[in-house]
Amino acid sequence: MRTPPLRRAGITALTIGAVVTLAACSSDAGTGSAAPATPDSPSASPGPRVAVGYEGGVVVLDGDTLEPVAEFDSEEFIRLNPAGDDRHVMVTMSEGFQVLDAAAGTAEEPELTDLVFEADKPGHVVRHAGKTILYADGTSDTTIFDTADLAASEGLPDVETIEGVEAHHGVSIVLEDGTFLTTVGNADGRSGITAQDAGGAVIAETDQCPGVHGEGTAKDEVVVFGCENGALIYDGGEIVKLDSPDQPYGRIGNAFTTDTSPIVLTDYNNDPDAEGYLLDAVTLVDTHARTLEVVEMPEGAEYTFRDLARGPGDLGYILASDGSIHVLDPISGEFVDEFPVIQAWEGPAEWQDPHPAILVSGDIAYVTEPAANAVHAVNLTTGEIVATGKLEVTPNELAVAAG
Repeated sequence: MRTPPLRRAGITALTIGAVVTLAACSSDAGTGSAAPATPDSPSASPGPRVAVGYEGGVVVLDGDTLEPVAEFDSEEFIRLNPAGDDRHVMVTMSEGFQVLDAAAGTAEEPELTDLVFEADKPGHVVRHAGKTILYADGTSDTTIFDTADLAASEGLPDVETIEGVEAHHGVSIVLEDGTFLTTVGNADGRSGITAQDAGGAVIAETDQCPGVHGEGTAKDEVVVFGCENGALIYDGGEIVKLDSPDQPYGRIGNAFTTDTSPIVLTDYNNDPDAEGYLLDAVTLVDTHARTLEVVEMPEGAEYTFRDLARGPGDLGYILASDGSIHVLDPISGEFVDEFPVIQAWEGPAEWQDPHPAILVSGDIAYVTEPAANAVHAVNLTTGEIVATGKLEVTPNELAVAAG
């Protein structure tokens, strides 16, 4: 198995021209800045911000009131990810990863900047150990920078680039000691992962993870990757494969973790021929016991990849098609509570289509309800809806900057 060579860029990346305009203030092309905040406007109040992507734009909401504070034009379909510094959001668009300054935690106005980390087919964004890691599916190159430098730099921060070997839809992560983990694959498929030390030497690798996708880092910096027939655990230089109970197909694609729990919540699909994107079971991967348990969802409760989260008490929170958040205790494997939030909904025809999503920041879950053009804030300790924001657009992607 070939491994990617290490190349340290150490050069400030160049910006490209702005590709967006401000929808809320002018129909003319501009800098992507919102109108100046006034003392009585929502954006004058420091706190969390919620970025909501919709067809052709992104709106930034006050995280407490869910009132809009800024709105920007963008491409028809974008993806949103927190940058990792509790202030910025990465907007995945055709040219790469564009920087949205949500101005969370400040009284400043949000700005969709003209700063773009260029990438061929930009994909996953990972945040870990003070680093932000950007993956380009078109080259399998990994771009790494110190997360704190995003706010401190005049333009884009200095980056380190690790060149890919064969392009595929993949993901990378850098651990605290500099260990670099990345997926392996090519145009025909994905097969496993490789681990390199800080100097670029291979310390572990495997090709026993067909369809490898996604990653999550649990307690003690143990990393989990999903496979079409189970999961990989990377722990201190060792790779362990856990098999799904359903073979040859028991797919895990996305992992949801906390740094205080050894148990990883994942999605699960045991039917490769299933129509649609709704799933009716999850798995719990115990990285200490090295076990994989499938847990069936309550009857009538299905979900998609946008509907799983971790929150208070390291519990799992799953926004289901019955409109409720179902609370899963990862230790017992039992559902322990249920919070009705939105109307029942059906799965999307395509995964890109708007459908309900959940993201958690502290004790608050932000939930989109596309059918009502709404976003809700739910206190996960009580199950109470504490705020609802009504939009003039249909929400799709979601990212939170905690401030």
